Amino acid sequence: MRPLIIIFFFVGAVAFSQVDILAKEYFKNGEYEKALQEYKKLYAKSPSNPNYINQIISTYQELEMYDEAEVFLTQLLERMQYPPFWVELGYNYQLKNKIEKAQVLYERAIRSIDERASNVFSVARSFQNHSLLNEAVLAYEKAMALNPDYNFNVQLAQIYGEQGNVEKMFNSYLDFAESNPIVLSDVKRAINDFISEDGLDENNVLFRKILLKKMQEEPDVLWNELLSWLFIQQKDFRKAFMQERAIYNRMQEGLLRIEELASICVNENEIEIAKEIYGYIIETGQNPDTKLNAHYNLLQLEIKESSKADYAAIEAKYLELLETFGNETEMLNLQISYAHFLAFYVNETKKATQFLEDILEKEPLNQLEQAQIKLELGDILVLQEQFNKALIYYTQIQRNLKNSTISQEARFKVAKASYYKGDFKWAESQLKILKSSTSQLIANDALELKLLISDNKYEDSLQIALKQYAKADLLAFQNRNDEAIILLDKILGAHKTEPIIAQTLFKQAQLFVLKKEFEKAKANYEVLIENYRDGVLVDDALFYLGKIYENELNQPEKAKSLYENIIFNHADSIYFVDARKRFRALRGDAIN
Repeated sequence: MRPLIIIFFFVGAVAFSQVDILAKEYFKNGEYEKALQEYKKLYAKSPSNPNYINQIISTYQELEMYDEAEVFLTQLLERMQYPPFWVELGYNYQLKNKIEKAQVLYERAIRSIDERASNVFSVARSFQNHSLLNEAVLAYEKAMALNPDYNFNVQLAQIYGEQGNVEKMFNSYLDFAESNPIVLSDVKRAINDFISEDGLDENNVLFRKILLKKMQEEPDVLWNELLSWLFIQQKDFRKAFMQERAIYNRMQEGLLRIEELASICVNENEIEIAKEIYGYIIETGQNPDTKLNAHYNLLQLEIKESSKADYAAIEAKYLELLETFGNETEMLNLQISYAHFLAFYVNETKKATQFLEDILEKEPLNQLEQAQIKLELGDILVLQEQFNKALIYYTQIQRNLKNSTISQEARFKVAKASYYKGDFKWAESQLKILKSSTSQLIANDALELKLLISDNKYEDSLQIALKQYAKADLLAFQNRNDEAIILLDKILGAHKTEPIIAQTLFKQAQLFVLKKEFEKAKANYEVLIENYRDGVLVDDALFYLGKIYENELNQPEKAKSLYENIIFNHADSIYFVDARKRFRALRGDAIN
């Protein structure tokens, strides 16, 4: 008997669920008469279910059966004095244009909060559901006055934002952040919808004034942190740095925030302020590893902007740092960087190799540290075009650290070395494996190189153009950019009808940018956009040409047009989000 009862109960529950789904489907499709019938069935079986009650009310109102909704609500209120139903009945009167009756019921619902402060949750939600924002504000404010433990600042902030009362919204969000520091990142995201990259924007100015006033009235590092964040959104990194220094001087809790600001500056190509920040870290930092890391990053920036005339001074700095920090645990990055500088810039490959081999032999290293050195040794051998010797190092890494990120990086370098020497078949076999790499960056690079090979290897049985392109790619890896550009020119002249031309134009444009020859890069991107608009590189060309117009040629309107092209014609592009952000910034919108 008991199993039969269970089966009966189960069948009944399934049938009830199916009616619920059917009712929702009818309502969603605008078949309100059918939806009403199904919801009445559900309500008959579960007369206290608020979802069914609300759906019956909504369905009556969609059918403009306001009198029937009024009768239904009146009967409900006779059965249970539930304050949100006063809001619902009031709203029904409002739909009948009986505003005075509606207002009486709204006030009654708000007064219910005096009797029981917890009524605010259901009452305010009902007001918000019907966009009765002024009433919702009154409900939240009354509850907070009655019960100091209640904090509805975030709900009030959202309502103020909907009402366009930006000042009240900012203040509510800041009050919420002050009482709940753990939610600061959420508050920043919400406020970000109302500010822009333009420091003169009305909302930006207002937010800054509010923060400065709070700093004067009740000093707190929270206001410095938010000011720093605002200045970063405006790309005013020097002012952000001032705030970060104020936070550090007050808290003395380490330089991590300032290090992060330096990284942001580097990513935004604000090199001078980044140098200044790294200099401050070197001067102020107490932790040797922190100072060493700042020295390392500062050297990378100097190398990036250097010419041959600077190499001797840079090497002297390396040697001084190696001497000063020789006993620190975080030395390996600096050592590898020094070897890379010797090989790729000073052309002292033998000295670089010997330096790294000595570390491998004499220093106590774990497997990961050994792999990092072998990865650089392999790169130096590729630089010298000793591909087979390079493959030995890369293969050792794969064997010793299977399935690790550095192992996958080594496999990619195996593929790249094979590609450089023209062994496209072996390169492809390695790249196929890497398409599912756990590192998204490696997976993307692998896919890009595989497509380059597969799209061009069948066009010419001798693969002349692809071999020339691979050679130009190798020259670029060797920092022989002028030679690479000349070879790419030869490809453009001799293989005009082959698919590799688009990739050649793009690669050459990137090298022109490295040499700061922006007009030449612009010309290449324009040819790509004009003649290869259906190709896979057109969105790349649009985006990078936009950046040239925006950052180098000071022609924001042309940049805006290119970003707009990506937004409307290349919604699946990896540049879509960044293009939309840049477009809105140039147009003066708030940045989401």
